[in-house]
Amino acid sequence: MGWRRSAVAALAAHVALPAAAQDLRLPVLVPLTGFVALEGTSQRNGALLAASQLKDVTLKPDVLDTQATPEAAVTAWERVMGGAPSPAVVGPILGTQMLALLPLAQDRGVPLLTISGTARLGELGNPWFFRFFPSDATVKVAHARYVVETLSAKRPAVIYQSTAYGQSGREQLAKTLIELKAPPVLEESIAPTVNDLSPALLRAKNANADVIVLHLHAASTVLAVRQARQLLPDVPIVAGSAMHQPATAALLEPAELKGVCAETAASPISATSGPMRAFLDAYRAAYKSEPDAFAAAQFDAVGMLGQIIAELRKAGQPVTPKAVRDRLASDIYHGVVTTYRSDGKGNMAHEAEIVCFGGTDRIPKPAARYSIPPRS
Repeated sequence: MGWRRSAVAALAAHVALPAAAQDLRLPVLVPLTGFVALEGTSQRNGALLAASQLKDVTLKPDVLDTQATPEAAVTAWERVMGGAPSPAVVGPILGTQMLALLPLAQDRGVPLLTISGTARLGELGNPWFFRFFPSDATVKVAHARYVVETLSAKRPAVIYQSTAYGQSGREQLAKTLIELKAPPVLEESIAPTVNDLSPALLRAKNANADVIVLHLHAASTVLAVRQARQLLPDVPIVAGSAMHQPATAALLEPAELKGVCAETAASPISATSGPMRAFLDAYRAAYKSEPDAFAAAQFDAVGMLGQIIAELRKAGQPVTPKAVRDRLASDIYHGVVTTYRSDGKGNMAHEAEIVCFGGTDRIPKPAARYSIPPRS
């Protein structure tokens, strides 16, 4: 495939630029500092890589750090909205920040492309919301099904983050585990600032848990796995998507990863061929690091945006945020992770994967894939 570097520009929010104009501004609002910095950095890198590869449209990414609070996200939004208009905005992975930005996007009339998994985002009826990572209503169903159907667990202990992300995942996990007749024997909420998870793990041990189910951000995931391997060495762990990240796995020894699995949309580092392998090679060349599913999903989101803009121009139609929104809501896009189409609520991805580590290296292997079609 041919790749091309992006150049500078602007697009009027509701007034189309001439068809000959090629340069468009793309605000990228992501957390680059704080407890989700690993995830936000992946999100940024995926967006920038996609922008650099577009053939028929040049996008000028404008990256701002949303840190880790809703207030910082709003400040970043106000800064980018004061500049040249844009056809869409990349929104942060952190659910609380997206909750703060969605009303602003609706007021402004600009599509927000995100990979935030918080299930509630898709239930707000905001027509400017588009999620390219499977929501908790998809990945947590896969998470729970793998625990019960594949591991045959009957007594799961759920340890989840106290953030909106964690609460959303916990709700979906509990609902599905109960439906599968394996209700949690323990549900433990952990703040991102907690640096000792041994009390929660000991409670899981005392509850005779037969699997540890984690739904935590990256830093807490590392701590939970490390301490679980000391306190509960023979109990399997099925973690959230943070665990599949190469940057997370790099903080643990391969032996500590034995018996650890994770839910995710995909595992680019495990790819050996096809479009995902091409993405993996391009990412490594650009960033000298390993990509994760967050980077790949955001790569696909910007790729779909580029395709929509190119098709609008080819058809001689005005490129406006509304025109982009309408196409995001109706088009089908074949990305490197999956095939994307909206379920009418802005949820674009409807598959989830379970990957597992073997204990000899830090590269997980696909263990199961689940397709959960959107309701019609």
